[in-house]
Amino acid sequence: QVQLRESGGGLVQAGGSLTLSCEASGSIPSMNVMGWYRQAPGKQRDLVAVMFSGGVKNYADSVQGRFTISRDNAYNSVYLQMNSLKPEDTAVYYCELRDLRARTEYWGQGTQVTVAS
Repeated sequence: QVQLRESGGGLVQAGGSLTLSCEASGSIPSMNVMGWYRQAPGKQRDLVAVMFSGGVKNYADSVQGRFTISRDNAYNSVYLQMNSLKPEDTAVYYCELRDLRARTEYWGQGTQVTVAS
């Protein structure tokens, strides 16, 4: 089992910045993807950014150039640096870890990000 603990959400003005952190604990699979998804009220959960354990990164078009994902494999953590935040970035942000061999995914409890205009 894997547990994910997120932190760093909050309220920020448009144009501001926030950094989200997610620490994984438990039986961490060696081949994995860690990343962030978000869900706004009444909408589906969408990919924001993911990073493979080998270093490859993928971003949603809507955050490309504004958000940066990074990992610290020594601490089983993933981070999301969010700059130039917009009101449409307001959502609950979820951390995900996907075991590529077992095809299993784990989710954090979510952290609220609110961007005021």
